[in-house]
Amino acid sequence: MGQRFSFWLHGRAEDMPSSTPSWLSLMAVPTPARLAVLLSSSPEAPGHLLSKWSPVHHSPHLFLSACKEEVTRTPVAQSSDGARAETGVNSGLHIWEVLWSPKQRGSHAVIGIATKNCPLQASGYNVLVGGDPQSWGWELKTNHLWHDGKSREFYTGNCQDFRQLTTTDLSFDIPDKVLLVLDADAGTLGFIVNGSFLGTAFEGLPHGKDLFPAVSSVRGGATIRLRYLNGTRREPPTLMALCRLSICKNLKEEQTDKLPLPSCLQHYLSSSLL
Repeated sequence: MGQRFSFWLHGRAEDMPSSTPSWLSLMAVPTPARLAVLLSSSPEAPGHLLSKWSPVHHSPHLFLSACKEEVTRTPVAQSSDGARAETGVNSGLHIWEVLWSPKQRGSHAVIGIATKNCPLQASGYNVLVGGDPQSWGWELKTNHLWHDGKSREFYTGNCQDFRQLTTTDLSFDIPDKVLLVLDADAGTLGFIVNGSFLGTAFEGLPHGKDLFPAVSSVRGGATIRLRYLNGTRREPPTLMALCRLSICKNLKEEQTDKLPLPSCLQHYLSSSLL
């Protein structure tokens, strides 16, 4: 995803904070420079147009909050229910934050990307996002990747064999916040958990078509919040952005505060998505 520069620009598993779950150290991959620069940039303000769920394109068993940034599933039996964002993108690199409590997921909790033609309701308990050719989804409970109605494989990231995770007594729990990373130019989809980029989950997403963040759930009372964090065009990062990234990677926050710089540059160095 995105252009890669020298290794000092990449996030590394051994640099992750100690609070990061152990399984992430096995799955985390180096963060491409274009994505690293975007992650180190100031996030968009809340209420962005790309943060809203569609008031039309969702299951009848889901209802939206007044701000359209939260969607909640009613307690209906034998139904799979999905929603997609109101506005899609067809170019650029984009990051969304999905907030979904693990206690509200149940089985078949899926997040991903869909075109405007993805089905958003079905009888029984099924995967919707990834359940057809028009969507690509990550099932959070089982770590399966879904597309075209098939569970393609485990999402392994840097871990070549997901069974390595299950044989080391590690608790594979996805926390509340997951970042969805769509590179519409490259046609790829990946995810970030606890600041760790888990690599490309899907390739070959269609070019030139509007692509939308999407979720599907079978859990009554599940509330899922969407927020658009940031995006960038296809051009490579600017020299100023790469210099900022290098400074931030080599100095701690309290050290950057002591640099003899104007306040506007201090703010530029200290602001980031994560």
